[in-house]
Amino acid sequence: VSFEAEIWSALPREAAPRAVQPPPPPPEPEPDPEPKPVPKPEPKPAPPPEPVAKQPDIATEKAKKKAEEDKRKLEEAKKEKAAKETAEREKKEKADRQKKERELAAKKEAAKRAAEDRKQEAALKAARDAQMRRILGQAGATGGPDAKGTALQSSGPSSGYAGRVRARVSPNIRYTEEFPSSLKTEIEVRSLPDGTITGRRVVRSSGNPAWDDAALKAIDRTGSLPRDVDGRVPTPIIIVVRPNE
Repeated sequence: VSFEAEIWSALPREAAPRAVQPPPPPPEPEPDPEPKPVPKPEPKPAPPPEPVAKQPDIATEKAKKKAEEDKRKLEEAKKEKAAKETAEREKKEKADRQKKERELAAKKEAAKRAAEDRKQEAALKAARDAQMRRILGQAGATGGPDAKGTALQSSGPSSGYAGRVRARVSPNIRYTEEFPSSLKTEIEVRSLPDGTITGRRVVRSSGNPAWDDAALKAIDRTGSLPRDVDGRVPTPIIIVVRPNE
């Protein structure tokens, strides 16, 4: 069993001095503020990577070059074709123009030659008529140039005289170019009584100046005409010269 007992002192006691209150403790210093965390430096952005050189696609490059080359060749071909067509057109136009000029010149020459032939033919006919009148007068024959009297017939060449003349002239016909066999040139030839040729002229052209010139040169080379059966040399006479005579 527990109990409590109070004990009292019999002597009075001095009042105990009031307890001196201790000064309050100084306030605790405020704690230093925690230092702010130093921000970490932001990392520098990494530099962009160096561009990687793209390796050329060999096949693509070749195809590209081939396409460019084909295009260039096509353009050159077009230009060459256009130039060729232009040259051919100009050449044809020039040829046509020259052909027309030649045809016109040929027509003028033909007309001139025809006029000269008519003039020469008229002069030859007049000379023949005069010769016939002279022969008729010498032989005492009568009638015109177309008369068939004995005196007139005896004054002309014999039937074989043309063959003699042909045999004399033919060896002297020389030419290097080919001529159509249908060409013929009629040449009036005059001679002395002994047959020496004193003159010749074309009275009917073949239409080919080169052949006419060859025919005249053949007469020049011949030099003289043969005598007829009666010993005379008829003059003037017409000699017809043909190629391959």
